[in-house]
Amino acid sequence: MLKHQLIHPEINAIIGAAGHHSKILIADGNYPASSKKGPNAKLVSMNLMPGLITCSQALRAVLSAVPIENIETMMYETSGPYALSEDPPVWDEYRGILKEMKIPLELKPIEKWEFYKAVATEDHVLTIQTADQQRFANILLSIGVRMD
Repeated sequence: MLKHQLIHPEINAIIGAAGHHSKILIADGNYPASSKKGPNAKLVSMNLMPGLITCSQALRAVLSAVPIENIETMMYETSGPYALSEDPPVWDEYRGILKEMKIPLELKPIEKWEFYKAVATEDHVLTIQTADQQRFANILLSIGVRMD
């Protein structure tokens, strides 16, 4: 029996086979998961119904199972129909999870089209497609090195 919070067998198999610098995308319900991914990435759909599951729930599970060395978010738009005037509320949720789990990392926002490019690399091994309805909740994690 696993001791960490992540119990999904397929996700555990993918991250168990992944190594240092491999990337995990936790995608919100608006992300084009089938077309914006790396050539080696597996897509695991966890979108049962709107809001289930959320990106924050997926993040908490992944962080319980694998060391992370870098966290990138998709920068929000500042003009147009989807514009925000400040950080999306979900980013504060992410910061709270990192603090609670004693992970000393900062979120690194990158421009939307650069985010897509960062995902579409050979190092991208997994997309967890959520049903999160929050805008700009996409988060790209880079696997680190186990230190203990």
